[in-house]
Formats: sequence, C-alpha cells, structure tokens
Amino acid sequence: MYLSDNLSPDAVDVPGTPGGTGLGTGALDREQIQQAPKVLLHDHLDGGLRPATVVELARDAHYGALPTTDPARLGAWFRDAADSGSLERYLETFAHTCGVMQTREALHRVAAEAAEDLAADGVVYAEIRYAPEQHLERGLTLEQVIEAVNDGFREGERRAAADGRTIRVGTLLTAMRHADRSREIAELAVAYRDAGVVGFDIAGAEAGNPPERHVDAFDHLRAAGSHITIHAGEVVGLPSIQEAVQRCGAHRIGHGVRITDDITVADDGSVTLGRLASYVRDHRIALEVCPTSNLQTGAASSYAEHPIDLLRRLKFRVCVNTDNRLVSGTTMTREFQHLTDTFGYGLDEMEWFTVNAMKSAFIPFDERLALIHQIIRPGYARLRTQSLSRLPAAWAASAAVPA
Repeated sequence: MYLSDNLSPDAVDVPGTPGGTGLGTGALDREQIQQAPKVLLHDHLDGGLRPATVVELARDAHYGALPTTDPARLGAWFRDAADSGSLERYLETFAHTCGVMQTREALHRVAAEAAEDLAADGVVYAEIRYAPEQHLERGLTLEQVIEAVNDGFREGERRAAADGRTIRVGTLLTAMRHADRSREIAELAVAYRDAGVVGFDIAGAEAGNPPERHVDAFDHLRAAGSHITIHAGEVVGLPSIQEAVQRCGAHRIGHGVRITDDITVADDGSVTLGRLASYVRDHRIALEVCPTSNLQTGAASSYAEHPIDLLRRLKFRVCVNTDNRLVSGTTMTREFQHLTDTFGYGLDEMEWFTVNAMKSAFIPFDERLALIHQIIRPGYARLRTQSLSRLPAAWAASAAVPA
C-alpha cells in the first residue's frame, strides 16, 4: 500500500510563542505532564513494586535472595539489570518480585499500592496484568490469587479517591507462553470478567514460544467474547505479530514495534505499508508501546530512533505505556517527558495518545466514552486554559486565535 503523504516535515510550535506553549504542539514541562489525565494499558503488577515494599515483603517472607536490602540501592539494581539490552536478562529481575508476592496479604498490598502510585501520577484508567500461576508457591489457588489482587485494586481506588484522585483499574490475566496453563488461565479470565478482570494476555520470552502454541486458550476466549492482548513484535518480528492478530485474534498487541519491519519510508518521505502493517492499522489493532522498556530490551536503540513517532504520524492506534515501573525506573510522566523532549510533543499529541488508549481499553464502549468526555478531554482543556494564563497577553491572544 503506497501513501502519498510526505512524513519529512516536523510538527511546528504554536504560532507566535517562542519554543511552544504546550497548548498544542510544543514542549511540555513535567508539571503539565503529571497533571494531564493519562491512560495505561500495558503495566505488569510484578514489575511495578515500590523498592521499599520489596524489602519489607522479603523480610516478612524470609526471602533472602535480594541483592541488597537498601531500598534506594535495590531500585538502582533493578534498573541496571534492565539496562542490559537483553530481554532474557530483563525477565530475570522478576524472580525477586514474584518471590515476595506469594501470600494474599502481599498480593493485596502490591495491588493497592500500584493503584495509588498510578493515581498520584495522573493515571485515570489502567489495565494491570500479572500471571496468577507465578504466585502459587505458598499454597494459594489461582482463584485466591485473582481475588486478592482484585481486592487490592479496589482498596487502592478507594485510597486514591480519599486523596482526591480518580482512577479505575482493570485486571489482565496473563499466561506464561513457555508453560502449559494458558487454557486454564483463559477460563479464569472468562469466569472473573464481571469481577474486575477485563482481558487475557500471554507473556514471557518470545523466541521459541509462538502465540499459536496457545490457540486452544484463544479459541475459548473468542467463543466467550472476551478480550485478548498478546505480547508480540518486541524481539521476534512480523511472524509473531501475524500469528497474534490473524491466528489468535488479538485485539491489541503488547509492544508491537517490529511492525515497522513491514513499513518502508523512502528518501522523499513517501511511505509504503505492507499487507500486515495495513491490516493492523486498518483494523485499529492497538499497539501498546513501551518506549523505555523497548530501549532496555534492544527493541529500539534510542528515544530518537524509536518508531513511535512514525506510527503516530501514520495514524496507527498507538499508545504510550510503562511496561514495568520498578524494573524500567519509569512512570507515565517520565515516558511522556522522554517523548516530548525528543519529538517536541505538546498537549495535542499527549491527548491523542491518551484518547487512543482509552478507545482501546477492554471495558464497555459507553464507559470508555464517559471517561473520554467527562475526565480526559476536560482535563486537557483545563491544562490549555492554565497554559494560556501563564503567557504574556500578546502571546496568549495569538495562541487562542486559530491559524
């Protein structure tokens, strides 16, 4: 598929405002980014613990394998391990977090704190994923794990509300792609879909573990009308994405950055989409892009070279995510800060990514619309008004008048 649009010119700042205002296109400051309503679709529960919580849970569980019990040093250790550039090494860090998440109390605490931390970062809707099968070492059943996490999210929502913040959290149940419990986890995702579980995922090392190994689970989910997201196209390229969307019926793709293997940008800026890239874009299959994580696992070499801006300009259904807040040393605010520093994004682009994510959330259509029109769009409108009030009168006037 050939596209005549030339993608070479960069976006411009708001007219008349040196360096941009953050009203539309133009650099945003950290305060604006943190205050902006954000939506997070790809975040792992076991990758987002507070370092101090890991230390305390390890102490209570007599877990002695942590590399350090100093919270600050532990947080740095996780980030250093993740910066190795290897997906396999990146995944090794989860042995420690899962190691301390083996009781109802620990799972409840971690889930509640995740909701609190995201709300404090301006996230108004989140879907957090985890693999129940990784939390059975101390005798919990799969059902007990799910109920502990769901109860923790509800507690975190209540605490956030008490602090004047709004957040809604949905659960994604993950099956490990190298294991054989995916059908069982899929059945639980269906059984608990009216109790906080909004969808199903598979995760783990891509190489050697293709999505179609779990086709029985996906057949069950499709027959039940449940939602599916699949980790694909992070390390393994187009075949992984093709299997995920065309064989397994994924509604979203976790990461999916290797879709650019099917996109050609010519020297003159013209773009050709291959059949798979066209299919993903035409069917509005969301790409849950995690920029910092992608750099750490080698899926991208730098923020400037990350394909997210190309995908945005080509109007793929792309959104911004954290993946693992502890392991990657990140937050949604930091992810957007990296992008605005690199690509000059303003409130317009940030709102576009956020609405994209909300459109692709695994909750009913009317509930998605309510969050968009009652919380997200009004939040960005307030930020634009606040930005105008900071400007000299002449700049504010020129920014308020359409070009």
